[in-house]
Amino acid sequence: MDKTKEVRYLTADSLEVRVDDDRPVIEGHAAVFDEEAVIGDYFREVIKPGAFTRAIKEKQDVRALWNHDANHVLGRTKAGTLHLSEDKRGLKIAIDPPDTQFANDLLTSIKRGDIDQMSFAFRAVEEKWIEKKGEMSLRELHDLDLYDISPVTYPAYAATDVGLRSSESVYQDHVQSLEGQEPEGDDAKRAEEQELEDAQRVVDLIRLQSRQ
Repeated sequence: MDKTKEVRYLTADSLEVRVDDDRPVIEGHAAVFDEEAVIGDYFREVIKPGAFTRAIKEKQDVRALWNHDANHVLGRTKAGTLHLSEDKRGLKIAIDPPDTQFANDLLTSIKRGDIDQMSFAFRAVEEKWIEKKGEMSLRELHDLDLYDISPVTYPAYAATDVGLRSSESVYQDHVQSLEGQEPEGDDAKRAEEQELEDAQRVVDLIRLQSRQ
């Protein structure tokens, strides 16, 4: 099954504008390692160190956009105007923005503190699900493909239904994968059946709430 394109955001407390050779540079972290987040009340999620290593090594063609708008390109790895690296905190980004009106407006908003959040679009290549009784499922992301990173006015995940639908799809894929597992012994079978019932109950409840 093809993996879903997903979007995540964080409050980028390190998002800033610095001046390098009289040129402004937007810097910050588009993703943070080992910080757990709840995704749409479906599951917990954490990005593990090294999740972006392959994407950076392969020099994937990643765009920097303003508000995820393809008409407002701030930089691109292929052009050398978007630089990606991993440090101990997470995915570090440096954007050399164009001298355009929308980019200059964004620089002003970042300096004022009006814009302090970032978002990134990705596809999970390697992930691990951890299930513990009485706890929400935990999804560990170990290897990701990157599409774009973006400073945002409103976090894309929180502000749109697209993020919610993609998260529900990811969780349903996980539930279906559990259904395909072979239990070992009667106790394991009963435990798995209960786990599936609990997972489906969460999906049904969220769907009901979304209709209200």
